[in-house]
Amino acid sequence: MANRLQRLDRSGLVLLCIFLGTLRGFRAGQIRYSVPEETEKGYFVGNISKDLGLEPRELAKRGVRIVSRGKTQLFAVNLRSGSLITAGRIDREELCETVSSCFLNMELLVEDTLKIYGVEVEIIDINDNAPSFQEDEVEIKVSEHAIPGARFALPNARDPDVGVNSLQSYQLSPNSYFSLQLRGRMDGAKNPELVLEGSLDREKEAAHLLLLTALDGGDPIRKGSVPIRVVVLDVNDHIPVFTQSVYRVSVPENISSGTRVLVVNATDPDEGINGEVMYSFRNMESKASEIFQLDSQTGEVLVRGSLDFEKYGFYEMEIQGQDGGGLFTTAMMLITVVDVNDNAPEITITSSINSILENSPPGTVIALLNVQDQDSGENGQVSCFIPNHLPFKLEKTYGNYYKLITSRVLDRELVQSYNITLTATDQGSPPLSSETHIWLNVVDDNDNPPVFPHSSYFAYIPENNPRGASIFSVTALDPDSKQNALVTYSLTDDTVQGVPLSSYVSINSNTGVLYALQSFDYEQFRDLQLRVIARDSGDPPLSSNVSLSLFVLDQNDNAPEILYPALPTDGSTGVELAPRSAEPGYLVTKVVAVDKDSGQNAWLSYRLLKASEPGLFAVGEHTGEVRTMRALLDRDALKQSLVVAVQDHGQPPLSATVTLTVAVADSIPEVLADLVSLESLANSETSDLTLYLVVAVAAVSCIFLVFVIVLLALRLWRWHKSRLLQASEGGLAGMPTSHFVGMDGVQAFLQTYSHEVSLIADSQKSHLIFPQPNYGDTLISQESCEKSEPLLIAEDSAIILGKCDPTSNQQAPPNTDWRFSQAQRPGTSGSQNGDDTGTWPNNQFDTEMLQAMILASASEAADGSSTLGGGAGTMGLSARYGPQFTLQHVPDYRQNVYIPGSNATLTNAAGKRDGKAPAGGNGNKKKSGKKEKK
Repeated sequence: MANRLQRLDRSGLVLLCIFLGTLRGFRAGQIRYSVPEETEKGYFVGNISKDLGLEPRELAKRGVRIVSRGKTQLFAVNLRSGSLITAGRIDREELCETVSSCFLNMELLVEDTLKIYGVEVEIIDINDNAPSFQEDEVEIKVSEHAIPGARFALPNARDPDVGVNSLQSYQLSPNSYFSLQLRGRMDGAKNPELVLEGSLDREKEAAHLLLLTALDGGDPIRKGSVPIRVVVLDVNDHIPVFTQSVYRVSVPENISSGTRVLVVNATDPDEGINGEVMYSFRNMESKASEIFQLDSQTGEVLVRGSLDFEKYGFYEMEIQGQDGGGLFTTAMMLITVVDVNDNAPEITITSSINSILENSPPGTVIALLNVQDQDSGENGQVSCFIPNHLPFKLEKTYGNYYKLITSRVLDRELVQSYNITLTATDQGSPPLSSETHIWLNVVDDNDNPPVFPHSSYFAYIPENNPRGASIFSVTALDPDSKQNALVTYSLTDDTVQGVPLSSYVSINSNTGVLYALQSFDYEQFRDLQLRVIARDSGDPPLSSNVSLSLFVLDQNDNAPEILYPALPTDGSTGVELAPRSAEPGYLVTKVVAVDKDSGQNAWLSYRLLKASEPGLFAVGEHTGEVRTMRALLDRDALKQSLVVAVQDHGQPPLSATVTLTVAVADSIPEVLADLVSLESLANSETSDLTLYLVVAVAAVSCIFLVFVIVLLALRLWRWHKSRLLQASEGGLAGMPTSHFVGMDGVQAFLQTYSHEVSLIADSQKSHLIFPQPNYGDTLISQESCEKSEPLLIAEDSAIILGKCDPTSNQQAPPNTDWRFSQAQRPGTSGSQNGDDTGTWPNNQFDTEMLQAMILASASEAADGSSTLGGGAGTMGLSARYGPQFTLQHVPDYRQNVYIPGSNATLTNAAGKRDGKAPAGGNGNKKKSGKKEKK
């Protein structure tokens, strides 16, 4: 019996655990929070990471995000803190105007597991709105014969807040004729009414001014008021009466604007103006006033806006009928909006991929989508499907969420891409549907190199081309897709006349367009041989190349150059002699010219441009020979000036001119006798050519003056810069030498800045070298020495220190005296006793001696006169340990760190006792007298 009870207890516990687990799983799908309205952006709503059972740092990694649809996203997930925060200002009255309890629902997606969690946030109302009246002023007409106790309706105040923050009470300003009473409505609201307390006398007081105040129950209390003007009228003893106290009507949401909904009617048995009833809406909501319109004369209610069942499904309005005497009555109008299937289903792709590997296993998720229909009932029930012939299927996950997955393995060789059509259809009558498409590419491997259409290319470019001009374009095709088909272009490394090819031509790596980086000169070289490489972006990349021959075309860019007659360099004028007895056709002289161009651009022709005596001389068109055309006469002038033009056949043609002076005389003395007359004659003859020459000389002079001014400015700028550098260097050179070559100074300077500093004693200039980075425990390599460039080079410095010796950086072989004898161990004379491993100074005297030797060596290195052996900066230790042992390897003596070696080596005492010369680095085996003295 006990065993049976025990089994029953166990089974009960199991059932209880299963029930609790089910309850927990149900609650995991719905998370609830609350937040007050009008909070600032970033306000904490709830710890979403805790409720999801995740750490805050896992939210971003697992792709947690809000996927709810809506015009405005009101909430956001703080991935750093793991909390749900507000994304902006939240106004409860805007979101839930007609609902007392405001709840906002959203979905939370965990992308890596594709789980959806529902989140419900309650918006708590705060007292942020004061009661308000729609009317700026209310006018009430009261008959002077109205009996005490008569009631007059007052306008209702509106407060969009709910609960205790909503409208609670009214107050009326004190007066002796009227009081305020509240009348309850069917929906629980209270209408204020003005009650007449005493008889009115229009002759005494025609109008009464009152103030109606509405108050809510918030903290602090907010209130709003409206002035009321009571006008006393003559007798009107009947009030209008509606045919129905409540009007009810149902209209479809797709009703067109301007359609009549219903007609209200109220009658008044009075005659004249007191029997005419005017209709109006009373205490109407702002949304309803935008949609419905009431004809004040006929009582027709018309639709002037569009109805939407999804936004507002029910409207409650109060209609007032008032006669001309100011008496009125009210009736309720209830309008129900009937839903129609006017919204097609909407498909929202929450997450999707656009490519998939062809060997992906079945069940691979391609997209996560959400299907929604804003209609209700059967109009809002949606089914989603895809074509059957595709290798995909849809699976429903949570609510209206579906997963699109593969149903079998894909093969790119059969189909390279898929256009998947997703169709959603509702159950309305007639049914509405919508479609969306997902384009999915099947990814392939990179198995095809780029291919050029031709095996070689030829391109031509005229010389004197502008820099950056496009020369040619090559294109290579790759049958692969995406990155595997993305081709980049480059040129092989080559040289032209010792200059890299990249300084002449460049290629756009994306388009394959070649550009000229320089202006080509046909006279310099006439062709370039290039090789273009096309490489795709696959992994690994594949490439191919093609040859391109670039030919430079000649242009007429060189004017003819006149070789004879040459222009005199001494300022004199060359004169050709023509005897007076010369016959026609006599050869006076010959103009010789050449052109650097080739082809027809170098074909020259000669012509006589101007002559002081026309018809006397002629110039051969192709030979340039100047010959007489007739016999010389006595009346011909002694001096004849000829301007000969030489022109090539280029397009456009270029030309040059030369002026020939021909003296008509039989002998030199005859010429000299007439020079004075020739000079005066020449000065009197002014021509356009002389004017052109004067303008040209003036222009050249101006250009030369500008050049001289620019040159002087540059020289002054350089001189000012050198003075600034000298002033900055003077501060460095003026520092004590020990600050740089002392033990602490050198070590700090080298290790801190990793620069090499060379100073010249008693000099106001310094030389700074920036080598490759070196540290206190690294030797300076030969490469770093070769790349060193001086930062500041003193112009008047006679000695530049700090240069690297190529031989000083070579690794020296190990010294033969690496193992020291007992006599070479540290100590004053090398005679201390100790074991073979002791390397520390034995007493204070040895330590002080070592310190003194280090300081002495450093001082000598700073003065440039160190004779302790080895190079500069070795402190005399390189003679024993080779060039590798530099000042950087010397530890700080204040830390009692022993330098490998012996101070006996510095005094050459150990070498004398052992009877052999010490092995020095770089072949330096000499010992100075200074060492022995020290």
